[in-house]
Amino acid sequence: MGRTLANKKEIVADLKGLLDKSSLAIVIDYENLSVSEITDLRNRLRPTGTVCKRTKNTLMRIAVEEDTQWQPITQYLQDSSVFLLVEEELKDAITAYEAFQKATKKTKIRGGVLEGQALTIDEIKALKDLPSKQELMARIAGGINAVATKLATGINQVPTKLATGINEVPNSLARAIQAVSQKEESGDS
Repeated sequence: MGRTLANKKEIVADLKGLLDKSSLAIVIDYENLSVSEITDLRNRLRPTGTVCKRTKNTLMRIAVEEDTQWQPITQYLQDSSVFLLVEEELKDAITAYEAFQKATKKTKIRGGVLEGQALTIDEIKALKDLPSKQELMARIAGGINAVATKLATGINQVPTKLATGINEVPNSLARAIQAVSQKEESGDS
């Protein structure tokens, strides 16, 4: 039994909503996967915030036709496709997919789209080498903390040096007066 036009419109609207939330879309050739294997893939991807969506290429093509950010995905729409729609954790999602692929050896990446740019298989795998969101946040926090520590240390040094300088003024003045009086005494004698 085929899908109704209303049902197809609902699927396209759902796809558009998922794409709006996603930062990366990966197209996978999934031919020969069983229902349990697709379920396994979805379960592996769920903790990463990735949606594994199986839909007809025609419906995906309709969903992206007016969205320039996702239009490059159309070059990968052929045969049987599954779409991995990744919200944030690119590295974790790619790692989870690769673990699944290694276990089943039944799928392969055709390509993907990130920020309006088509990605090759090698470019998608290179994303795995980027630091995760948590790692970047930790690095930024560490950098901010280092700046604040250096600033606090510098600010603490100002009063100390100022106090040392102020304490030195009377001593310097006393030495200068003593030197002048010694000079006058030696000049008078």
